[in-house]
Amino acid sequence: MNMIVIDLEWNQSSTKSDPASAVMPFEIIEIGAVKYGEDGLLVSEFSELIKPRVYKKMHNFTSKLVHLQMEELEKGDTFENVSRRFFEWCGPDPVFVTWGPGDINVFQQNLKYFGLPLIGNGPVAYIDAQKLFMLLGNEDKGTRRNLEYAVDHFGIEKDIPFHRAFSDAYYTAQVLRKILEKDTDVIKFISYDITFPPADKASEITAQFPTYEKWISRVFKDRDAAFRYKETLSTKCYLCGKKAKRRIRWFSMGDRKYYCLGECEEHGLIKGKIIMHPCHDPEGVFIVKTLRCVNEKEAAVVEKKFNKVREYRKHNTAGFPVKKSSKNSSGPVPEDTGE
Repeated sequence: MNMIVIDLEWNQSSTKSDPASAVMPFEIIEIGAVKYGEDGLLVSEFSELIKPRVYKKMHNFTSKLVHLQMEELEKGDTFENVSRRFFEWCGPDPVFVTWGPGDINVFQQNLKYFGLPLIGNGPVAYIDAQKLFMLLGNEDKGTRRNLEYAVDHFGIEKDIPFHRAFSDAYYTAQVLRKILEKDTDVIKFISYDITFPPADKASEITAQFPTYEKWISRVFKDRDAAFRYKETLSTKCYLCGKKAKRRIRWFSMGDRKYYCLGECEEHGLIKGKIIMHPCHDPEGVFIVKTLRCVNEKEAAVVEKKFNKVREYRKHNTAGFPVKKSSKNSSGPVPEDTGE
């Protein structure tokens, strides 16, 4: 097994009307990576440019950020050839490491667009070094520090420029090494790319982490079908498996997110969160649910949201306002049975 620290650079359409943007908003123009063996030692490096076939005009933002011009990219090989060489270089059963959640998503989209085998046919497990850095420093959940911030935090020498695929992969590897020197257990918090959800019930993912549990469902026909599925509204304690007493039933504030609050006699308060994701192939929706033990202060935040919804509905029979993009996630949901 090899650990592959990867970084991608990509281009995008310079016009809002480009039809390709709907199926592949970003086209990969460079792949950079470093490979580490099971002993943690550097094995080899990978760096190649890709000749664009979809977006042949460099977006202004991309040009300024990565310092690449189309003339340079014309010297690159096709995505098919570069990606084939990359996966051959990775070796069997690679574990991917990225800085942030975007790279695996874009890679999957490009592979599908060009008709190539996917990294995985469903959710792809990977290590998000940016998230681990956040957890290590007890950063707020919404705080995503950039790579250079982390490099400076650890006093890593900046001997090559940022914002090229290989250099960012190299720096990500250095940051990850520093993170694991401080806390080896933090690597247990793996991430999942959900560009493609589980294909069927047998492929659904239930992953338990030190502080929470995550469930990723298969695709359902619509929101109602998703909520009829027993597992969706279940709030069993993920630590002991016992039924959690309902304190606040599942509710939504009109977007794709739903919340609840339960209580386990042994492990205390449990916050439930559901995010409803649209899916276009096949058409439908799928669920990502997390269950997390929380303290009274965190529980009060959920209660405040619930009271806001309840107060609004007292005076508005149509319910809480719904975003236009959430046609499959509006309205009330069935009450949690606690099963």
